[in-house]
Amino acid sequence: MTRPTTYNTKQREAIVNYIISLEGAHVTAAQIVKHFGNEAVSIGRTTVYRYLDKMTENGELQRYTTDGISGACYQYIKQRENCQDHLHLKCEGCGKLQHLECNAMGDIKRHVFYSHFFEVNSMKTVLYGMCDNCLHKT
Repeated sequence: MTRPTTYNTKQREAIVNYIISLEGAHVTAAQIVKHFGNEAVSIGRTTVYRYLDKMTENGELQRYTTDGISGACYQYIKQRENCQDHLHLKCEGCGKLQHLECNAMGDIKRHVFYSHFFEVNSMKTVLYGMCDNCLHKT
């Protein structure tokens, strides 16, 4: 199967460059729209969603939907082959989503598989709690 043709418009280039500048951090479509609302490049909400969908289909972005309530967030993964080998931590205070990458991940997945006969899908596994910043606010 061939990948869909991708056109390099100024708007697409601006979106890609912005997401890459986040250095692996997750971003929502609303955050992207807000960012470009303050920039000289005019990019509307529909255009942002269209390019996020295309970039996800092309394998440039990973789309995460964590709770079915919040909007999806996206991460640039084109240059990150190991992006499937971690769980995600979602702060219930500020909504921040971050990767949990540590040596124990393989042990946890093996334990769940061999002891409970269940294969964990790391791309969809989210642990909820409070980040350090939100813990210190309370």
